[in-house]
Parts: sequence; C-alpha cells; structure tokens
Amino acid sequence: MIDPSAKAALRAQLRAKRDAFVIAMSAGEREIAETSLAERAGEVLATARIIAGYIGLGSEISCMAMLARAAARGAVTALAHVDGRDAPLRFLRWAPGDPLERGWFGLLQPSADAPELTPDLILTPLLGFDSRFVRIGQGAGFYDRAFAANRSARRLGVAWSVQEVETVPCDPWDQPLDMICTERKLLHQGFSR
Repeated sequence: MIDPSAKAALRAQLRAKRDAFVIAMSAGEREIAETSLAERAGEVLATARIIAGYIGLGSEISCMAMLARAAARGAVTALAHVDGRDAPLRFLRWAPGDPLERGWFGLLQPSADAPELTPDLILTPLLGFDSRFVRIGQGAGFYDRAFAANRSARRLGVAWSVQEVETVPCDPWDQPLDMICTERKLLHQGFSR
C-alpha cells in the first residue's frame, strides 16, 4: 500500500498546479479549450450509446461540451450522483438543459429520482495521470468503485495537459483508465493523437 501522506501531498501539489493553470486563462480561452475536448474525443464519443460525465468543480476541466456533442448525435447521457461519502457513485440520466440539484458536498447533480443508467463510457475527472494511464483522484474512491461496478464501461480520463506527471503512486484497488483526453491530445492505451 502506498503511504497515504505521499498521495495527499501529490494531490495538494496537483490541485495547486491545476488551479494556477486555469487562473492564468481568460474565460474565453477556457471555453475554447474545453470545447476542443469534444472535437478531440469525437470518434470515441460516437462509439458510445450511454455516456456518463460529471459537473466539474473549481478548476476541473468541464466535460459538458463532450456530453452536449454526444447528446446531439443521439447518445443517452448521464451525470455522476453521490448521496454521501460511503454511498456508491451512481450515474443518473441527464440531458443538456435538464435541471440540476445541489447534493452531497454541494455537488450539482441530477435529481435523485432520475433513472439510473449503466454507461458504456465514463468521462472521469482526475487530479493527475501518468503514461501508464493511472489516475489520482480526490481520494474518496468513488470512481474506482464505480469502475469496479461497471467493468465493461470504457474509462476516459478528462484533464488539463498540466495534470500529467511522471508517475502516479498506485494502490492495488486503483483502476487504470483506457484513454485520456486533454485540451491538447487524446491518448489511447498504445498510441496518442
């Protein structure tokens, strides 16, 4: 098992780096960068029928343009929904324009009575990633547990390019990604564009 304090220190470092990167952007630059994700990941989005995403917090890169593009071509979209620290992460049906509610920890999410879906593509937030497609998240384990519960779903990490690090410490329960999309490139296991 990796020393939890080492992971906590890396999380703090990555959060500060991401925050500084985003603060240096204008609102227009950020919107252009986030929109470019949908273009960069277009082929991946086109192959999925049910796509789950998330509402970004603070300096997290938004996947909303990706979900809008997928919905426009007929995919069913969902957003992450959390009821509490020990509750499982669920993916509830949501389409662009649908209302959102404040949930646990102040997260914007679909209404708890929206239908739960089983995605075939999960757009995944993260704090950092490495060339092995290992990610480090916020530390609560929501996405690792969601990956374990949705084994057939492909996992697309969504990040700013500055979030790439040489090595992410990896515990046995950490689930790797299949792909990573940044504002600069799309990485697949085995190749990048």
